[in-house]
Amino acid sequence: MEKLAIEGGVPVREHPLNYGRQYIDEHDIQAVAETLKSDYLTCGPRITALEQRLCQITGAKYCVAVSNGTAALHLAALAAGVGPGDEVITTPITFAASANCALYCGARPVFADINPETYNIDPASIKAHITPRTKAVVAVDFTGQAAELDAIRDICEKHGLTLIEDAAHSIGTKYKGRPVGSLADMTTFSFHPVKTVTAGEGGAVTTDSRKLYEKLVLTHSHGITRDPRQMAHPTDDPWYNEQTDLGYNYRMTEIQAALLDSQLDKLERFSRRRREIVALYDEAFSHIPQLQVQREIPESDTTRHLYILRFHREQMNCDRRQFFDALHGEGIHSQVHYLPVYWHSYYEKLGYRKGLCPNAEKYYTESMSLPLYYSLTDEDVRDVIRAVTKIVERYRKGG
Repeated sequence: MEKLAIEGGVPVREHPLNYGRQYIDEHDIQAVAETLKSDYLTCGPRITALEQRLCQITGAKYCVAVSNGTAALHLAALAAGVGPGDEVITTPITFAASANCALYCGARPVFADINPETYNIDPASIKAHITPRTKAVVAVDFTGQAAELDAIRDICEKHGLTLIEDAAHSIGTKYKGRPVGSLADMTTFSFHPVKTVTAGEGGAVTTDSRKLYEKLVLTHSHGITRDPRQMAHPTDDPWYNEQTDLGYNYRMTEIQAALLDSQLDKLERFSRRRREIVALYDEAFSHIPQLQVQREIPESDTTRHLYILRFHREQMNCDRRQFFDALHGEGIHSQVHYLPVYWHSYYEKLGYRKGLCPNAEKYYTESMSLPLYYSLTDEDVRDVIRAVTKIVERYRKGG
């Protein structure tokens, strides 16, 4: 057990536990070092190999590796044909990029409410928000748990909508035994350092559609192609390339690809450890009436990116800020995921107002993310449990 320092009578860890942290080993470092010594730092063989590997892991036919998860969402929205006047339905409990991708295309994000127990987007709320302008649904696998994909896919097929699964949290998760990445029209990934595997930054889009794949490939690299079949003015000149569409520089580097490929060697191990930690937390907190643990749907075999602890305010003599600060005082640096997207001041300027999604707004006032990452020891986890239990005892009503 790590030594505790005493400050003002309150035990504080010498090294606080943050909510997330990357794990880098010598194999990762060697992979990056070898790439730095190679002939390619971008647009090389590491990218191709990584895309093939992500197809193997996800079961998708095609993959495009990109610079980050936000780029992946933007490209997916573009490939779906989202444009001015369209609407894209998503959840407010997500990172802003899940909605911003619609704005990038000139479309309007529409926010459906969450299921108050799973915290994922509610299919019934999606259905209630469909209009003639709806073009796509961005279903977020919040915390790593797969969204209710069968129900959402049925809704999209019935209304002719493109389903984009935002799997920024959920690499390693399976839905009805199938890996996330081949279940939607397009699936987007993020490889930020707090995710299960990391490229430093980095992202990817997977799809089974050749047509969507070709659009993704073209758009992620300036809209420029060397494929004569896509050119307006084809030629056999070996130096010739042609911009056929407006695209972006959303390419992943060879350095990122090397790190991510090495991290993927550890994906099963990372997933297993995260499940173990979640089980320890659930066992400890599910018997405390003042607390609520996230319910998982039986279809989702989840690799959890975030562990959300929610407390029932009506049973506590504190608000979320007091609980948050008390945890910080115990050396547990939690985080909140997320401010409802439409509460951001930029969205206020666009005309969005509070009250759109009551379940999401109530969730936000009561939730915190506890430490969850591969290198947490069992003793670290017990320290978190002890801190939470201590604070509940301090603030519970009638205590």
